[in-house]
Amino acid sequence: MATLPTLETERFELRPIRGEDSGRLFETLSRDEHCKYLTRPAFRTLEDLEAWLFSPTWPGRTWVAQPRDGGPLAGRFIAVDKDEEGLVEIGYITCADRQRQGVARECVAALLDHLVGARGYRKVIAEVDAENEASVRLLESLGFTREAHFREHETTHIGLRDIFIYGLLAREWV
Repeated sequence: MATLPTLETERFELRPIRGEDSGRLFETLSRDEHCKYLTRPAFRTLEDLEAWLFSPTWPGRTWVAQPRDGGPLAGRFIAVDKDEEGLVEIGYITCADRQRQGVARECVAALLDHLVGARGYRKVIAEVDAENEASVRLLESLGFTREAHFREHETTHIGLRDIFIYGLLAREWV
């Protein structure tokens, strides 16, 4: 796997995930209320989370948001190349105690700068549970367009779910 660059924002450094980050992420990813819109339920053990975060078969790249002032991690941000040339999917979760503080917006914007600017992707997509209003607001505020609404599309730990697909073309990211 290629070495991931460190990305910087005003408040955060997005750096490649490390083993010691698991404990901080477990604080959020072990709570049912914070995993509602994931495709899987909350993690019950740190070992299960570590196996998921560091699976050798997972094709994506993972960054964590480390506050520049040295505080605890603020979130996890991912990018996964799709089969189509120039297409990448993103994902994100903000740590529970950092939600509603603009962390996701700031860090996703930096990730978009990297993916579209430095890496030259032509399109960035995101798949979102239709009821995840915070994520919908975030994507739309960043200029993403809702391209699809798949009704009763995916069965997760909370049942059969509607899914929105959002897309952002490189030329739309200013």
